[in-house]
Amino acid sequence: MTRPQGLSARLKLTFSYAGLVMLAGSLLITVAWVFALRWLPNSAPMKGAKPMAPDAPGTGGTTPIVLILGPSRSDLMRGFAPAAAVAVLALLVLGLVGGWFLAGRMLAPLTRITEATRQAATGSLSHRIELEGSNDEFRELADAFDAMLAQLEAHVAEQRRFAANASHELRTPLAVTQSLLDAARDDPHRDTARLIERLHAVNTRAIDLTAALLLLTRANQRSFAREEVDLSLMAEEAAETLLPLAEKRGLAIETAGGVAPAVGSPALLLQLATNLVHNAIVHNLPGRGTVWVSTEAGPDGVGLTVENTGGHLAPALVATLTEPFQRGTERVQNDHGGVGLGLAIVKSITAAHDGTLALAARPDGGLRVTVRLPSARRFPASDAAEARYVPTALLVSR
Repeated sequence: MTRPQGLSARLKLTFSYAGLVMLAGSLLITVAWVFALRWLPNSAPMKGAKPMAPDAPGTGGTTPIVLILGPSRSDLMRGFAPAAAVAVLALLVLGLVGGWFLAGRMLAPLTRITEATRQAATGSLSHRIELEGSNDEFRELADAFDAMLAQLEAHVAEQRRFAANASHELRTPLAVTQSLLDAARDDPHRDTARLIERLHAVNTRAIDLTAALLLLTRANQRSFAREEVDLSLMAEEAAETLLPLAEKRGLAIETAGGVAPAVGSPALLLQLATNLVHNAIVHNLPGRGTVWVSTEAGPDGVGLTVENTGGHLAPALVATLTEPFQRGTERVQNDHGGVGLGLAIVKSITAAHDGTLALAARPDGGLRVTVRLPSARRFPASDAAEARYVPTALLVSR
């Protein structure tokens, strides 16, 4: 938008300071003028004598009264007016000069913030203002701007990593497909059924990856309708859906908890629960592992916790598991290994529902993932305790 060039903020503040000084000085001079005029006569008194009563009984005479010649209003006009004009002029100069320096000092932090904003607009997000001094309005603005730049820098770095990883992951099935087709073209007697089976597996993986990317984008954009959803039912449905996979791996799934009403998208929250249970099954101890799924509700919100047995995880590794295409200690390449977006999607869905996600390594091995969402209703203390400990289902399969 093209806007006309106006006065700078520093010049406006300078005029404001000068005008305030002029106003205060003019009021003071006016008060002094009015006070002086009130006690001065219109003209100066004259010196002389006045007959008086006899000074003593039986004698007569006069006592002279000397009248001191004092200033009159006309004298005040001749002497006070030029001095007042000089004083007003001095106040004007002092207001302009002092106001200019004061305005520059006050606006110095704003200049630094403006410079940082221009650098950020050019793509440089590493610059920080780091304003010194006491905690005033400018300091709060600078700190908030620094925090925003830090979040933007982290978000941009995450998006770049995601784009690079997504490109690599999407390129892999295409490259495999191209290799299979080239091999089949060079070998006319190649087993067609096996080729079709491998192409089908590769194509399925590409479709799953594309669907996961679309789901992740949908969660990030928050483009979904909100309604009341029982998080415990979502967890139970996810456990029942993935029970055959747990049976195939010889794992046990145990679910417990109570009603956990949240507000959000049923499809996305079901996907969240499914991803958590699936991740707990895949990264487990084959033949002797367990998955625990529990829900709770309380005054501070509702929660879904999924734990699983497994190998010991370092805290540094746990902190990266929610990043896209992270699969733990090793990249799982099988029919149920996923595409590396499970916990990334969980993180995005949780953020889209204004919730929190916490990951922690279990002391005995494995992972504990806790999702907390705002509750759709208020729970009294007694109802919250009851909802926290009532079991809903128990699925055990070996």
